[in-house]
Amino acid sequence: MPVDRILILGGTRDAREAAAALTARGHAVVTSLAGVTEQPLLPAGELRVGGFGGVDGMSKYLVADAISVVVDATHPFAARISQHAHEACLRMGVPLLRLERPAWQPAPEDAWTIVSSSEEATMALPSGARVLLTTGRKDLAHFFNRADISGIARMIEAPPLDPPPNWRVLRQRPPFSVAGEASLLAANGITHLVSKNAGGSATEAKLTAARDAGIRVILIARPPKPQVPAVAEVSDLVAAVEGVLSP
Repeated sequence: MPVDRILILGGTRDAREAAAALTARGHAVVTSLAGVTEQPLLPAGELRVGGFGGVDGMSKYLVADAISVVVDATHPFAARISQHAHEACLRMGVPLLRLERPAWQPAPEDAWTIVSSSEEATMALPSGARVLLTTGRKDLAHFFNRADISGIARMIEAPPLDPPPNWRVLRQRPPFSVAGEASLLAANGITHLVSKNAGGSATEAKLTAARDAGIRVILIARPPKPQVPAVAEVSDLVAAVEGVLSP
């Protein structure tokens, strides 16, 4: 099988699994990381770190590095880089595939409120709410500025701003277990869980624990992304990539 250069966008677990699978099949893989994580888990194959410089910069990179296929395995909420990849690949005639985990779906017993942004999520919280916030490092100010709510903000990296006295930052990396999440919710008197609908199994345990405890969930819906061929499983991605390379 010929060696083709495949660019994977993303610092997600899905991206690492895709890099490992494609590398094992003999493909030359380069994974691009945005560079916002201090100690990222490194993928198989080559690595590049940092932005491309918008659509123009990515277009030039695709040609300069002789990329045969681009795999968008970024976080479901990384809408900007997905849009840039779509435009650059169209411009340069490079096939683009997306590896994206399915969104979480509520069970009949779930108490979910679906919102479109962190601002809406903040507004949906009642006064006195005790919150487990798992939306990441961005948009913390919306929650921290409300003096009438409190809670725990969980993230991998240190936050860009100090939490007020009514909030505590908890730095942890997934995956998480249902038992561990249940213990965290109970020990801290959590009344509401606020999260992005990232999907995937690594962080789904919090939803199960919230359901079991009768805790309300405020879930931020995914932003729209360009329509491109998409798969949910790494095995399907490998087949799709090789189908593009050897039609």
